[in-house]
Amino acid sequence: METLAIVINNPGELDLRKVALREPKSGEVIIETQFSGVSTGTERLFWNGDMPFFPGMGYPLVPGYETVGVVVDNRASRKLKVGDHVFVPGANCYKNEKGLFGASSSLLIASDEKLIKIDPNLKAKGTLFALAATARHAIAGLGNKLPSLIIGHGVLGRLLARLTIAAGGQAPIVWESNPLRVGNETDYDVIDPENDNSSDHESIYEASGDISVLDKIIPKLKKNGEIVFAGFYSSPISFSFPPAFIKEARFRISAEFNTEDINITRSLLETGALSLEGLISHESNINFSKAAYRQSFEDPECLKMVIDWRDVA
Repeated sequence: METLAIVINNPGELDLRKVALREPKSGEVIIETQFSGVSTGTERLFWNGDMPFFPGMGYPLVPGYETVGVVVDNRASRKLKVGDHVFVPGANCYKNEKGLFGASSSLLIASDEKLIKIDPNLKAKGTLFALAATARHAIAGLGNKLPSLIIGHGVLGRLLARLTIAAGGQAPIVWESNPLRVGNETDYDVIDPENDNSSDHESIYEASGDISVLDKIIPKLKKNGEIVFAGFYSSPISFSFPPAFIKEARFRISAEFNTEDINITRSLLETGALSLEGLISHESNINFSKAAYRQSFEDPECLKMVIDWRDVA
């Protein structure tokens, strides 16, 4: 069985080509892809060749962990049926290509335990499910404080702000130095860091991926305040120690979402408590995927790129 897939052959070298799929196993289903998102975090690291080593990593590699599709063969699955719409957070189903993430393909094979059933009405916005669950994971948990300052007004930063307000917290301040990403939000303030005179923040969430900002935000903490790393960082994290010492700063890393995050995020979306509107800035037909990936990584106006696979022959 073959499928059309986006393949990063080497850093900076991307193809759209047919690849061979392995045979499905018991409990796995076959999914026909409708939409996939381009991650400007981890996928950019693969594109640039800067991704730290993970087991199963290498080239050629099928990227993608933000895919929405329809189950077309449910094999021995008792959890899903043909016609179910699912979010695919990755798929390792190729004979010759690496599938560390692996969901940017017209056909996918994945375990029903890994797939997340979602509302078909989400359509392309369903590709944002992982980011929404990741943002929820960063905020949730016993003793975790809602952010009063968020660094970065990308998709993750916007979701963190929306979830903070949905949880009943005060509207946070959001730092964004790129005027193209300020947006038209009315529920919270988005400001240039140079214009922020606030201080004594109990919890600051870093969602920009820029570790050089640490020496600017540590002095903004209150005593025993916490900085939460909500993104992914390929470079060593460093900061000036004396300001952190004075503040007795605490640092927390938020990793992958779990089952509870999935269930609560799905409920928030279904009830309308969390909106995904206005987060997808660009869409591209699969036939123009090379240009779409370049635009995702190089165009500062591209907040989120989604690839439309529905016209694949």
